[in-house]
Amino acid sequence: MESIIEFLRTDNFLIILSIMMFIIVIACMILIAKMASLNKRYKTFMEKLGNGKTVEEDLENYMYRVERVEKQNAEINGVINALNTNIANCLQKVGMVRYNAFKDMGSDLSFALALLDEKNNGVVLNGIYSREMSNIYAKPVQNGKSSYTISEEEQEAIQKAIDSKPIYEVKGK
Repeated sequence: MESIIEFLRTDNFLIILSIMMFIIVIACMILIAKMASLNKRYKTFMEKLGNGKTVEEDLENYMYRVERVEKQNAEINGVINALNTNIANCLQKVGMVRYNAFKDMGSDLSFALALLDEKNNGVVLNGIYSREMSNIYAKPVQNGKSSYTISEEEQEAIQKAIDSKPIYEVKGK
């Protein structure tokens, strides 16, 4: 143990220690230079990635746009729900039957036309054509039935309308 203590007190130890410190200082300077170069390259890369802006600014801009789109989607879904409510009351089911009202007529020039909403409410029109005149009659329809007497053709037109798919469909979330 004494030999180690004596070696630590010699000039040789101080020279070795000085050389080691010099090497450590040089290594630290090299590391600092490399770190500065790497930091500069990182900043340049981030600016190029952000088209002249920082990535943080790009992310903030992106988040703002995402929030704006989410608000617009909420508004659009509100409009879609309002449209669906209104469409239920619009005429959207159609049924038509052409027929020959009089045996002496050459073709099916008379017609029955049913126009119904989603709840099968609406009107049935009956156009009767003859050589002397043409008449059109309208009868209200509630829940697929009329409070007035209806003909076979009118009932068939109503049934075709009830069986048809609705014309309008608005889909949302």
